[in-house]
Amino acid sequence: MNYKDTLNLPKTDFSMKANLPQREPLALKDWEQKDIYGLIRKASEGKKRFILHDGPPYANGNIHMGHALNKILKDIIIKYKTMTCCDAPYIPGWDCHGLPVEHQLFKELNITKADIGQVEFRKKAHRYAMRFVDIQREEFKRLGIFGDWNNPYITLNPEYEAGIIESFARLVELDYIYKALKPVNWCVKCETALAEAEVEYADKSSPSVYVKFKVKDARQAGEDLPQGASFLIWTTTPWTLVANVAIAVHPKLTYALIETEKGTLVMAEDLMDVTLGKLSVEKREVLKRIPGKKLEGVVCSHPFIERDSRVVLADYVSNIEGTGCVHIAPGHGQEDYMIGRANDLPTIMPVNQKGLFDDSAGKLKGLFVYKANKVILEDLKASNDLLYSEEITHSYPHCWRCKEPIIFRATEQYFMNVDKHDLRKNLLEVIKKVKWIPASGISRMSSMIEKRPDWCLSRQRLWGVPIPAFYCLECNKVLLDAKVIRNVAEVFRKEGSDAFFKKGAEELMPPGTKCSHCKNETFKKETDILDVWFESGVSHQSVLKRIKQFPSDLYLEGSDQHRGWFQSSLISSMAIEKKPPYGSVMTHGFVVDGEGKKMSKSLGNVIAPQDIMKRYGADMLRLWVASSDYNEDVRLSEEILKRLADAYRKIRNTFRYLLSNLNAFDLGGIKPYKDMIDIDKWAIQETKLLLDEVTSYYENYTFHMVYHSVYKFCTVTMSSIYLDILKDRLYTFAARSPERQSGQSAIYTILTTLVRMIAPILCFTTEEAWAMMPGAAGDSVHLAAWPDLNDIKKDTRILDKYKRIFEIRGDILVALEEKRQAKMIGSPLEASVAITPKTQELSNFLKGFKDELATIFIVSAIRIGPVDPSLDKEYSIEVKKSGYSKCERCWNYKPTVGSNGDFKELCDRCVEVVKMLNKEVV
Repeated sequence: MNYKDTLNLPKTDFSMKANLPQREPLALKDWEQKDIYGLIRKASEGKKRFILHDGPPYANGNIHMGHALNKILKDIIIKYKTMTCCDAPYIPGWDCHGLPVEHQLFKELNITKADIGQVEFRKKAHRYAMRFVDIQREEFKRLGIFGDWNNPYITLNPEYEAGIIESFARLVELDYIYKALKPVNWCVKCETALAEAEVEYADKSSPSVYVKFKVKDARQAGEDLPQGASFLIWTTTPWTLVANVAIAVHPKLTYALIETEKGTLVMAEDLMDVTLGKLSVEKREVLKRIPGKKLEGVVCSHPFIERDSRVVLADYVSNIEGTGCVHIAPGHGQEDYMIGRANDLPTIMPVNQKGLFDDSAGKLKGLFVYKANKVILEDLKASNDLLYSEEITHSYPHCWRCKEPIIFRATEQYFMNVDKHDLRKNLLEVIKKVKWIPASGISRMSSMIEKRPDWCLSRQRLWGVPIPAFYCLECNKVLLDAKVIRNVAEVFRKEGSDAFFKKGAEELMPPGTKCSHCKNETFKKETDILDVWFESGVSHQSVLKRIKQFPSDLYLEGSDQHRGWFQSSLISSMAIEKKPPYGSVMTHGFVVDGEGKKMSKSLGNVIAPQDIMKRYGADMLRLWVASSDYNEDVRLSEEILKRLADAYRKIRNTFRYLLSNLNAFDLGGIKPYKDMIDIDKWAIQETKLLLDEVTSYYENYTFHMVYHSVYKFCTVTMSSIYLDILKDRLYTFAARSPERQSGQSAIYTILTTLVRMIAPILCFTTEEAWAMMPGAAGDSVHLAAWPDLNDIKKDTRILDKYKRIFEIRGDILVALEEKRQAKMIGSPLEASVAITPKTQELSNFLKGFKDELATIFIVSAIRIGPVDPSLDKEYSIEVKKSGYSKCERCWNYKPTVGSNGDFKELCDRCVEVVKMLNKEVV
């Protein structure tokens, strides 16, 4: 007789295999046919709302690993919130305007903005952006992201564009918007102003120069300075000297007047030794020490231009580097501009939009600013005003798109006043009330708001939402009128923003519109467009207000968005609504390679999500996201992927094993917890502890702890302990025996809990497992509720009992392995183990397990010896090879093997099972 046929072996044809790249698209197709997102929305009606507002990615290329990290994190949260009885709709968005899209399209077309008309380019840009919206949409869906993909918010849609303009109108109405000549971040290659969030820092080589400004007139100062004395300034941008109008000193620093062989110099006393050392000065004599505040009003001569340079006071002047005398060019820096305003200094701007000097720069006309450095230094050497020059490498702002160094350039721009109506003060107060994840976000955002200048809203580009301003053709005054702007918004709602470039000014303005200054009725249109950060920043108006969920519960983006979308959203929302647009803000780091280096094509360390999905499947990407501590930069490499693939297999194989042992399991016969065998109760207790842990981790967005807890549960609690012990009962006991049904009941409870618990992360794998579970066929795990084991109370007795016995089991397994290595036994079932306890208490504890001990230790026999108080340990272990025969059915070595004449190869337990099966067959 083939006794294998009498065993309850797991199904061998179980189909949950690891070919995710082939199986996941089938799940996607099934979800689409069922309209899984629509079913979830319908099932969620009336529940408490949870809104995670999507920060829109740029529609300018395929998705990269940063997109995958961000969208998967969002999806994990949405799926978890949905399962925990929340109505959590997810409306994805795309940012379709601005420099990112324009830059990529110009690269593709191989032209510049001077080579094409604006209307023609905008048509191409619209098609380009929508092409990548469609591409990215499918790539995000491939990641298993659920959302309202058929109704996303797209910033180029007419309705959304109208919302942008209406938000702008409201800010105009509240007097936040103004136009002024101020220095801004300017990219000479892209020929546009840049927002703070559009600037990144990289190393740059610059000339470091020390230049003399000769004293011309000291009569206005509180101190006399001798004829021929010079203020010594230090700068790394010699080209900005063309726009110099002043020298700033700190009012509270002490300045030294020093006689040297290189002239009589004025500099901060604190910096004197370092500076004179750099200048290789051999002779020095301090003639006098002067408080900085007494130098105010001294007039110096510009070193190479017929212009005065006045000494002014500034608290930001440093005594850490330089000379303590700062060259001031109000057209080339925010701090300089503010000093200029405070001291009524002119703002000189001799540089055009391409970074070339204009006619006012004399012989420098037509030179690019950095090339002008050479000419300027040669002239300073010739006049003996250059005392020292060297090349230094320092961190310098660069354009985030073209990667070229930017300049600071005063231009006429539109700004939002961040101090109007105490806005900055209110922002700093409300930041404290928002929940920041991690908590460091509060200080980061606060410091940015404290230091930020007014928001430059205008851009000199072709592709974006135009600024709805008009200029009087008579007096050239700008018209910023909320009524006019709202009229433009209605035009956009019907025809889109291209209408601004196709229609005349009179077609965009309400009839009878007049200039507020001269009452003229003819106008020309503004040519600048709005900052793309303003477009996405006001999504709280066009999206959150539309779905009647303002503010949102959560914003979740990369940590760089503290100076980007988080900030633009907060500023606009506080100005318009007097509320923040979010209750919580969560950030994640950047994706880097295995060594922590930034991924770049030049380094060859870029890993694309599309490639990972082709090789491993999307669930592997989702597991990578969940396993990472996203508060820091997230590492990704082939080694990490291989390690995760192994972890994934162990989790998946746990599902497979549990499922394979539920064949023919009848849910109607499931045993209640109180009727289960103790070790099955222990497994349920451990599952309950895991559920409580994991729920807390999800609530706190610590997904890497979810991963670690589930992985440990699958590999240790289940595979190494419980399932290993359970095999004998599952395989060899009668199919409908109370003992086996107890085990299957525990398995079912564990599986249905575990699958739902990990479903927000492994959305494809768990869907497949769920479909194969008894009683769940045809359903979706993503329509299931979060598991609930609240009816099972914590059983400390069971947990403590098995914790202690498993500690003993660990020692026995070590002893068994030693005998196996010594070739005294093969399988542990060949062994007979004797345990000698030191105390009666331990002896009673072990005897309390009765016949369960051999199964727990996976040996054929256990003997509890007499108590031996002389032991130096709690117990001793002796392993011997069993002297009995092996049962051919259960493989245990038992004294009863061969005692039945009809079944000489079986032990008494297996004889009874086989007899019962034979009766069933007859």
